[in-house]
Amino acid sequence: MTNIEHYTYRVTWSAEDDEFVGLVAEFPSLSWLDRDQTRALNGIIKVVEGVVADLESSGEAVPQPFAERRYSGEFKLRIPPELHRALAIRAAEENVSLNRLVSSRLS
Repeated sequence: MTNIEHYTYRVTWSAEDDEFVGLVAEFPSLSWLDRDQTRALNGIIKVVEGVVADLESSGEAVPQPFAERRYSGEFKLRIPPELHRALAIRAAEENVSLNRLVSSRLS
Protein backbone atom coordinates (compact mmCIF):
# COMPACT_ATOMS: atom_id res chain seq x y z
CA MET A 1 0.00 0.00 0.00
CA THR A 2 1.43 3.35 -1.05
CA ASN A 3 1.65 6.13 1.54
CA ILE A 4 0.36 9.15 -0.38
CA GLU A 5 1.82 11.50 2.25
CA HIS A 6 5.31 10.63 0.94
CA TYR A 7 4.71 12.18 -2.48
CA THR A 8 6.28 15.52 -3.43
CA TYR A 9 3.54 18.15 -3.23
CA ARG A 10 3.74 21.87 -3.81
CA VAL A 11 1.35 24.76 -4.15
CA THR A 12 2.04 27.72 -6.37
CA TRP A 13 0.10 30.72 -7.60
CA SER A 14 -1.31 30.53 -11.15
CA ALA A 15 -1.68 34.02 -12.59
CA GLU A 16 -3.39 32.49 -15.63
CA ASP A 17 -6.10 30.88 -13.46
CA ASP A 18 -6.04 33.55 -10.74
CA GLU A 19 -5.94 30.73 -8.17
CA PHE A 20 -3.49 28.56 -6.31
CA VAL A 21 -2.60 25.30 -8.02
CA GLY A 22 -1.72 22.16 -6.09
CA LEU A 23 0.77 19.89 -7.86
CA VAL A 24 2.48 16.56 -7.22
CA ALA A 25 5.82 15.78 -8.89
CA GLU A 26 5.22 12.05 -9.20
CA PHE A 27 1.99 12.65 -11.16
CA PRO A 28 2.78 15.63 -13.42
CA SER A 29 -0.59 15.47 -15.19
CA LEU A 30 -2.57 16.03 -11.97
CA SER A 31 -3.42 19.40 -10.41
CA TRP A 32 -6.02 21.07 -8.22
CA LEU A 33 -7.08 24.71 -8.39
CA ASP A 34 -8.49 26.70 -5.49
CA ARG A 35 -8.58 30.31 -4.30
CA ASP A 36 -7.26 29.12 -0.93
CA GLN A 37 -3.68 27.83 -0.70
CA THR A 38 -4.45 25.20 1.96
CA ARG A 39 -7.48 23.91 0.07
CA ALA A 40 -5.35 23.63 -3.10
CA LEU A 41 -2.93 21.38 -1.20
CA ASN A 42 -5.73 19.33 0.36
CA GLY A 43 -7.41 19.04 -3.04
CA ILE A 44 -4.36 17.61 -4.81
CA ILE A 45 -3.79 15.17 -1.95
CA LYS A 46 -7.38 13.91 -2.32
CA VAL A 47 -6.95 13.55 -6.09
CA VAL A 48 -3.75 11.55 -5.61
CA GLU A 49 -5.47 9.39 -3.01
CA GLY A 50 -8.18 8.50 -5.54
CA VAL A 51 -5.76 7.89 -8.40
CA VAL A 52 -3.50 5.66 -6.28
CA ALA A 53 -6.52 3.69 -5.03
CA ASP A 54 -7.70 3.18 -8.63
CA LEU A 55 -4.23 2.09 -9.80
CA GLU A 56 -3.83 -0.34 -6.90
CA SER A 57 -7.31 -1.82 -7.33
CA SER A 58 -6.70 -2.42 -11.04
CA GLY A 59 -3.23 -3.89 -10.45
CA GLU A 60 -1.47 -1.10 -12.33
CA ALA A 61 1.92 0.29 -11.35
CA VAL A 62 1.86 3.09 -8.79
CA PRO A 63 4.71 5.61 -8.98
CA GLN A 64 7.11 5.34 -6.08
CA PRO A 65 7.51 8.60 -4.13
CA PHE A 66 10.78 10.41 -4.89
CA ALA A 67 11.51 10.44 -1.15
CA GLU A 68 11.55 6.63 -1.12
CA ARG A 69 13.68 6.15 -4.24
CA ARG A 70 17.38 5.37 -3.98
CA TYR A 71 19.83 7.49 -5.94
CA SER A 72 23.43 6.48 -6.72
CA GLY A 73 24.69 10.03 -7.03
CA GLU A 74 25.77 9.32 -10.60
CA PHE A 75 24.19 10.13 -13.94
CA LYS A 76 25.56 10.28 -17.46
CA LEU A 77 25.46 13.49 -19.40
CA ARG A 78 26.30 13.96 -23.05
CA ILE A 79 27.72 17.34 -23.99
CA PRO A 80 29.50 18.67 -27.06
CA PRO A 81 33.25 17.90 -27.11
CA GLU A 82 34.06 21.63 -27.14
CA LEU A 83 32.13 22.16 -23.90
CA HIS A 84 33.80 19.10 -22.34
CA ARG A 85 37.23 20.57 -23.22
CA ALA A 86 36.30 24.00 -21.85
CA LEU A 87 35.04 22.49 -18.58
CA ALA A 88 38.17 20.34 -18.22
CA ILE A 89 40.34 23.45 -18.68
CA ARG A 90 38.24 25.40 -16.19
CA ALA A 91 38.50 22.58 -13.64
CA ALA A 92 42.29 22.46 -14.07
CA GLU A 93 42.53 26.23 -13.64
CA GLU A 94 40.48 26.03 -10.44
CA ASN A 95 42.51 23.02 -9.26
CA VAL A 96 39.42 20.84 -8.81
CA SER A 97 38.15 17.69 -10.49
CA LEU A 98 35.77 17.95 -13.39
CA ASN A 99 33.11 16.23 -11.27
CA ARG A 100 33.55 18.78 -8.48
CA LEU A 101 33.36 21.69 -10.92
CA VAL A 102 30.17 20.47 -12.60
CA SER A 103 28.57 19.49 -9.29
CA SER A 104 29.21 22.95 -7.86
CA ARG A 105 27.69 24.56 -10.96
CA LEU A 106 24.57 22.39 -10.68
CA SER A 107 23.97 23.14 -7.01
